[in-house]
Amino acid sequence: MSPAGPAGIVVVGNGMAGSRFVDELRARDAATPVTVFGAEEQRPYNRILLSNVLAGMTRPDHISLVDAAWYASHGVDARLGVQVTRIDREARTVHASDGSVTPYGTLVLATGSTAFIPPMPGLRDGLPGGAQVFRTLEDCRRISELAESARRAVVVGGGLLGIEAARGLTGRGLEVTVLHLAGHLMERQLDPAAGRVLARTLAALGIGTRLQADVAALRTAGGVVTGVELALPGGGTEVIDTDLVILSCGVRPEVALARDAGLAVGRAVVVDDELRSVTDPSVRAIGECSEHRDEVYGLVAPAWEQAAVLADLLAGTEPAARFTGARQITRLKAAGIELASMGETHFGDDDEDVEVVRFTDAARGTYKKAVIRDGRLIGAILLGETSTAGTLTQLYDRAAPLPSERLGLLFPGAGGAAEADSPLRMPDAATVCQCNNVSKGRIRACWEGGARTADTVARETRASTGCGSCRSAVEGIVAWLDEQDAVEVA
Repeated sequence: MSPAGPAGIVVVGNGMAGSRFVDELRARDAATPVTVFGAEEQRPYNRILLSNVLAGMTRPDHISLVDAAWYASHGVDARLGVQVTRIDREARTVHASDGSVTPYGTLVLATGSTAFIPPMPGLRDGLPGGAQVFRTLEDCRRISELAESARRAVVVGGGLLGIEAARGLTGRGLEVTVLHLAGHLMERQLDPAAGRVLARTLAALGIGTRLQADVAALRTAGGVVTGVELALPGGGTEVIDTDLVILSCGVRPEVALARDAGLAVGRAVVVDDELRSVTDPSVRAIGECSEHRDEVYGLVAPAWEQAAVLADLLAGTEPAARFTGARQITRLKAAGIELASMGETHFGDDDEDVEVVRFTDAARGTYKKAVIRDGRLIGAILLGETSTAGTLTQLYDRAAPLPSERLGLLFPGAGGAAEADSPLRMPDAATVCQCNNVSKGRIRACWEGGARTADTVARETRASTGCGSCRSAVEGIVAWLDEQDAVEVA
């Protein structure tokens, strides 16, 4: 009998976490009944690539994660555009917006997060015309429509999503200003020096930045936004005129269903190492709506790791599988901006017990930093030039010993250090695609099995289908393997 029981598995949420779980489960178990509810009408898509869609560089249909015929061919009951409105844990059923009541043996919550809208004048009665959050493909469509008639745009929030939105809008020819409350951009991932270099890079791309910008209200006229009001430190206000405002003020885990059902909720649904709700073992939670060991993960790689662990457990293929936590590695790869950040990046030269290796070339938009403790990499930033990102990611992820020549951490080949991004020197065990945990050896095996293009390798292994930052590495490995094959044939 299926581990889920005769009622099967019901998945609430069909985003990057929920859709990946269903895919992982079907790869292990083709028989257990699966029903998945998705609030959005379209098939699941790669949310990471929305900024490329906004910039007009990628078509919306090119970021889909699941083929239109996949659900039927894999025996999955997909309820797209149908919201679950209530969970009855006693009856083990979910009630949905279409009036249906669906029983479950195991319920998987993958409801993700929603954009946070600050309670300020101009926003208390909902979003006025010309104001939009940037979270979904539908948000992207609306912003694109608004951008057609807009001249100036203001992005409220200089975090990862805010920077991506700003870059997307400049790609459409708008004059863009980013307003950020903190003292430097992306303060969760970058130190102040890196934040300054990023601001300079944005300026070169035509994006203005205002730091320590305390947004007090949106100005509107006739229900349409006309400006953003800033509260000045010494008192008084300043108004920045604009006809388009993008709110990127953070996200909040979507836990209303779980809370109403009586499940334990901290910042998100509290789960154990088997991703079970600590309140009800028949309910699991993954992705941004789950809280594991006091951590809520906001990146795709941990969510996909959770999806694989849960699929192993529910399919029974790996009963000992456990999720024990994940290292968070942030990648930003918009046009003209390349960034990788990981771990504890805020240490400086004056901090005890750490070693900091750093290089700055602000004029060229380059900033590199490695933070070392006890001979292990505990944090790193690569901005502008990221050729050693593969090396640093592996060293950080595995807490591996570092080479004595530290310069090689920042510059490929310096001091005799091997460059992990070089296919020739990269060991087969090296992780090429961090999002999907794909090694060079797996890519080699896929190539030897007949996948002779990067696109085919991506379909077979999922390498480069997450954030896309490893695409060049995948193409390099395939090209290198082709060259080796040509030499052997000759």
